[in-house]
Amino acid sequence: MLSTAGNALLIAALTFGRIVEAQSYSATYLPSDTPKQSEQGQTGTNQCGGGSSQTSNCQNVFINSVEDFCLYAPPDPDGTIGDTERIEVSWCMKSGYGTRLIPDGTIHGAHFVQTPDFVQVTGVGDLTKLNIAAGDEGGELDPHGADGNGNPIGGLVFGSSFGKLQQYHEWTNFMSDTEFCFRACKDAPKAPTFCQHIYDVLGCQWNMPANYNAGSFEDCIGNSGEPMGVYGASTFHQGDPVTPSAHPQPGSSQCTPFATISNGIVQASTTAPSTSTTSTTSTSTSTSTSSSSPITSSSPSSSPTTTLPSPTSTSSTSATGTESHISAPARSSAIAGSSTESSSSPGSASGSETSTIPPGTTSGGRSVAPPSSTSSSSSAGATTSTSGASSSIATLDLFNLWALGGVMLGAFVAL
Repeated sequence: MLSTAGNALLIAALTFGRIVEAQSYSATYLPSDTPKQSEQGQTGTNQCGGGSSQTSNCQNVFINSVEDFCLYAPPDPDGTIGDTERIEVSWCMKSGYGTRLIPDGTIHGAHFVQTPDFVQVTGVGDLTKLNIAAGDEGGELDPHGADGNGNPIGGLVFGSSFGKLQQYHEWTNFMSDTEFCFRACKDAPKAPTFCQHIYDVLGCQWNMPANYNAGSFEDCIGNSGEPMGVYGASTFHQGDPVTPSAHPQPGSSQCTPFATISNGIVQASTTAPSTSTTSTTSTSTSTSTSSSSPITSSSPSSSPTTTLPSPTSTSSTSATGTESHISAPARSSAIAGSSTESSSSPGSASGSETSTIPPGTTSGGRSVAPPSSTSSSSSAGATTSTSGASSSIATLDLFNLWALGGVMLGAFVAL
């Protein structure tokens, strides 16, 4: 039986562990109580009403199923993700959120999976119908950005897969003209790791290995798999000399296939004033919200069984306050190195951001030579602030480490 002092030590250790793992946020919203704009510098709105409008500037995303998900894309035609990442608007498969609707025929294949830690939708299509410029190899969007206000600024993500409607504070979304992936993590200590946002030049299939097949649509239950960039006790950092292969696709089961997905919208959007700071009261357009009927047969997705090597470098990096956007193909699976350049981004607080570009690739028609040295991005799992949210783990760690030391000293004296 433990002595009183031993009990005190045990309680102190357990309490300290829980505090270290706790993740707190400065703001949590539901669609019904969002402010007009949740971040300074936001060009769209979070008060979106109902229905839908193809000129909406709503920046709320919902992810619930293969028939009910949204993506971020430019507000005006022929936008590149790198140039418009701060002002993207929401495009949804389902009406009722006050957003734009994804036109029928845009999505050629989509695969939704719910795991214990996150929900995710992946797929392919003609995303030029979402105003993405033809040939744009894409970029990464997340609630952090270079200044903590998010890309897009003020973007909020919601869903009800885990029992009730909630805000997902941690999420990551890659978009190109032909491929998309969106992961939203349940609030938990591992959320920043499973929704890591620092591997922004490595694309969808490296960050979110999953089913990207065209011609099929499905809802599945799946395993979480390994977090992007984590290989056992090692954590890869973008810019390390060797980029490891992507993790194998996690297994999934209980898949419900659908013949197609649609909402009745067949036309692309009209241009909206994307820089307006006024709230867009979305009105319902004359659209059909019919959903596709599920196919009754069930076909679980297969999971690769190959094992992948660990990275040779495990060095860590510190947060730099800069954000990279992808200039490499969103479909890339491994890149040997990186370089940096400065580029202007509309709506950016500083007017410039760091862009990490693999050697031999092109950005905006320019050939990029391999670098003589590599640069690294913000560290995995670092303390970050999110759109309408900020992390306070570091402060808790220092205070509670001091407190734990005092408790332990007292306990040993009692012994």
